[in-house]
Amino acid sequence: MPQLTICRSEHFNAAHRLHNPDWDAARNQQVFGKCNNPNYHGHNYDLTVRLTGEIDPDTGYVFDMKQLSDIIKTQVLNRFDHRNLNLDTDDFRELNPTAENIAVVIWRRLRAALPAALTLAVTLHETDRNFVDYYGE
Repeated sequence: MPQLTICRSEHFNAAHRLHNPDWDAARNQQVFGKCNNPNYHGHNYDLTVRLTGEIDPDTGYVFDMKQLSDIIKTQVLNRFDHRNLNLDTDDFRELNPTAENIAVVIWRRLRAALPAALTLAVTLHETDRNFVDYYGE
């Protein structure tokens, strides 16, 4: 059976601050620049979720896109959209919410909610020019 990849794109808005509490203000500013603003800053994130697997002969689907949309909404959008990631989410209370860490957290949340037989990858665009791909553990 052929392997295909299906993709679902979503969008969310969130604020964050990049900061290492073990460093002084000068070091945080040197490393994170304006992303270390103590009053936070926001992004319009674009997320693409990719599932790879075989086509189910009964449905013709690799995975039902409506189910995928619902899982993304529950696991990602409802938790992160219009939130301050540092202050409003348990996921980033102790974890620096870099694009890399956000992508890993999203992947782990989705992985737990999806069939193990499907290969999962996520792409998170923080800006039009800055994005990360995560293919899993």
